[in-house]
Amino acid sequence: MFLAIDVGNSQTTIGLIENGSVERRWRLKTDRLDTSDELDAALRSFLALDGIALADVHAAAVASVVPVLTDMWRNALAHALGKEPFIVSAAEVRGIEVAMPYPSQIGADRIADAVEARGTYGSPAIVVDFGTATNIDVVDGRGRYRGGCIAPGLMLSASALFEKAAKLASIPIEVPPAPIGDTTEHALQSGLVLGVAAQAEGLVARIKAQLAAEEGVDGIDCPVIATGGLSRVIGQATDVFTAVDVDLTLRGIWRIWQAR
Repeated sequence: MFLAIDVGNSQTTIGLIENGSVERRWRLKTDRLDTSDELDAALRSFLALDGIALADVHAAAVASVVPVLTDMWRNALAHALGKEPFIVSAAEVRGIEVAMPYPSQIGADRIADAVEARGTYGSPAIVVDFGTATNIDVVDGRGRYRGGCIAPGLMLSASALFEKAAKLASIPIEVPPAPIGDTTEHALQSGLVLGVAAQAEGLVARIKAQLAAEEGVDGIDCPVIATGGLSRVIGQATDVFTAVDVDLTLRGIWRIWQAR
């Protein structure tokens, strides 16, 4: 079995992968003050609760956008497994061409999404990852990673709104019954959830138009994959997505490790 660790700005996702399939998934809050000992203990607790022995895990890889925690996870996994984990880096990734001038600036989660999207869905492909930020990543018709878009994520926008607007309180993050909200709660859900869905629709349309122009064709049809913690909610609010694939990033980490 293989451990894939996706360290995001708000949450860290740990996936246990066997034969390319995510068999177990655990989440913990990303805390920049965590030590390697604390991460080691958390990992052992997750595995023990599901009756999984450390001896059954043969390797691990980490995709982290929090540099201070990259070393903490490296040390924790080295201690737990007795071997160094593989660290995902867009600057050194194999199996996909990065057609961007500064690959070292690309988040490891973004390159994992692109690699797995191409491997599972083909190319061209577009991934919309709903996390702390909403990342859109593009694989062009030649199978190259081209970059994409970065926007504030839904929860980041919601937190800022609730903090600055005295009369607005936090609400359930779910699809409202209609775009025109007849209560404050429904109006907030419309603006936040449907707003993020509409943003994805608009950016995907513009990306498809650019890809089509570059190929010299009238239009282009390609898979659009939603992933990330809120992908299932946003997926209910739009038909722009070909698939909602919550394990895309974890499988991408595994695929990059295989090609190392």
